[in-house]
Amino acid sequence: MKKLIQTLKNIWSIEDLRGKILFTIMMIAIYRLGSHIVLPGIDPTKIDAGSQNSTGILGLIDAFSGGAFNNASIFALGIMPYISASIFMQLMTVLVPSFQKMQKEGESGRKKINQYTRYLTVVVTLLQASAYVSYLNGMFAQSGAIMPAFSGYFWLSCLVVLSAGTMFVMWIGEKITDRGLGNGTSLIIMIGIIARLPQSFLQELSAKSVRNGQILIFIIEIAVLIAIIMGCVLLIQGVRKVPVNYAKQIVGNRQFGGARQFLPLKVNAAGVMPIIFAQAIIFIPTIFANFSTDGGGFLKAMNDHTNIWYMLIYSVVVIGFTFLYTALIFNPKQISDNLKQNNGFIPGVKPGQPTADYIGTIMDRITLPGAFLLAFVGILPGIVARFGVTQQFSTFFGGTSLLIMVGVVLDTLQQIETQLLMRQYDGLMKSGRLQGRQSASPVQI
Repeated sequence: MKKLIQTLKNIWSIEDLRGKILFTIMMIAIYRLGSHIVLPGIDPTKIDAGSQNSTGILGLIDAFSGGAFNNASIFALGIMPYISASIFMQLMTVLVPSFQKMQKEGESGRKKINQYTRYLTVVVTLLQASAYVSYLNGMFAQSGAIMPAFSGYFWLSCLVVLSAGTMFVMWIGEKITDRGLGNGTSLIIMIGIIARLPQSFLQELSAKSVRNGQILIFIIEIAVLIAIIMGCVLLIQGVRKVPVNYAKQIVGNRQFGGARQFLPLKVNAAGVMPIIFAQAIIFIPTIFANFSTDGGGFLKAMNDHTNIWYMLIYSVVVIGFTFLYTALIFNPKQISDNLKQNNGFIPGVKPGQPTADYIGTIMDRITLPGAFLLAFVGILPGIVARFGVTQQFSTFFGGTSLLIMVGVVLDTLQQIETQLLMRQYDGLMKSGRLQGRQSASPVQI
């Protein structure tokens, strides 16, 4: 405890770091305030967000927005249009040669890609806002939540407000990245997820404390949740260190190189993207579920995350996307060329193509267990729900929500530790260095 108090004092004594923390808190407070402002033309007293059980992509958007989606807030779309545009641009930089060349141009190339991402975000926002307004018309048609005075231009007003809200949230994320603790987009998503935790926690506690003897089960659930979080930390930080030697160079009277370093290959290089892609794919059959009269059919099963067939298909899709996404973002040939240009080599392996093959083989071997572990984390909410955990609280036992929260917390702590070590203070841990995700993708989620 004394060590923790001293660390907090050190953090607060650094003026620059203190300013970053306060600025980040202010931006997050503004975002959360806007999440509770209802769209113009909707009567907030007639909105029953608790009765709306969004699943699939709709549930994912609502989780990322902190409940703003079901509350018909001005920030209902949240940061998701920007995430979608960023993922698309990231794939373009891998698949399209002109974008690859642009990415290699350095800072100027990154500025161009970011500008194209913003333009694409506007287009995606307009499309999603139009679909969301149609969703609101269908959802509130019977309840009368849409005021009659706004019925004439409700579509246009919501389209403008939702688009402006998404652009403002994107601006908040960029400001947090520039002037705050960094990773603004990831922090906004994490705050939206955590915002639902207190309510879910209280619902689970009330459900378990109603009957005698259930409080012990609740304590066991919390212990299991802590163990799962620790496992996710290991999954995110797990690396395979490949030894790399650098040839000695003598320039004048000074010697350069000759050091032995390591090339860290992440067990889960794809991050949370395979789970997001898998949820999007699984969501497609649920569109036709409403037209199926067979209540126990395949289409209905794909809409139930506790169903065995859903878990099996979901796991297969996650494993497949993990290998696919890792192959897209990880280029062994480029790493081999970089080592060769810097006079580096792996002991016992020839430079050039043999090095690329060696790195690719190791990456395939460590990606396989990483893919299985990622799939297991993805189906954990359905598993714990079968054991009696409430639906909302079960989402924190795995899946996208847990991986994003753990990854963002590690990144934020790494930023703070770097600031402390730069100013000759002790880090956040007594031994070792705290490592973040060090994601290879520009989308820090």
